[in-house]
Amino acid sequence: MKRILTVAALLLVTITSFAQTGRNIYEKYSDNDGVSAVYISPAMFKLIGKLPEIKADVEDGTVDLAPVVRTLTGMYILSSENPAIREALANDVKKFVSSKKYELLMEAKDNGQTMKMYTVGDQKTVNSFVMYAIDQEETTFICIDGNINRQDLEKVLAEQMK
Repeated sequence: MKRILTVAALLLVTITSFAQTGRNIYEKYSDNDGVSAVYISPAMFKLIGKLPEIKADVEDGTVDLAPVVRTLTGMYILSSENPAIREALANDVKKFVSSKKYELLMEAKDNGQTMKMYTVGDQKTVNSFVMYAIDQEETTFICIDGNINRQDLEKVLAEQMK
């Protein structure tokens, strides 16, 4: 019995270590020809987070992004028009959001284009935000990691929606 539990524990650790992250997906595709890639590191977010206010212009004024930016630990952006990469990237993103139990926030479909937004976290914190868009010509993946206070995020979104 002890041996079975040990093997089961090792198997669980192995499976967990192979689980994809936004960074894994970024690293898999970022060096491919025909892929546009952007990575923003935790150091950059720390540097930006030292600013007292980070204002973004919206239609009816400005919104302070500083409370959210201070909590970010990484941003990964990929975009490709290469048909083989587009399909593989879309499949990897779909596996990624389903394996981490992401919650679908929004889905929009229009003329063959699909855009979905997901988050994972708990009642107080958003640990990751994923957005991906697919159309006939391009696939785009954005993953933002951090420990975002859900109230701060909701406040920023509410101010933007005014």
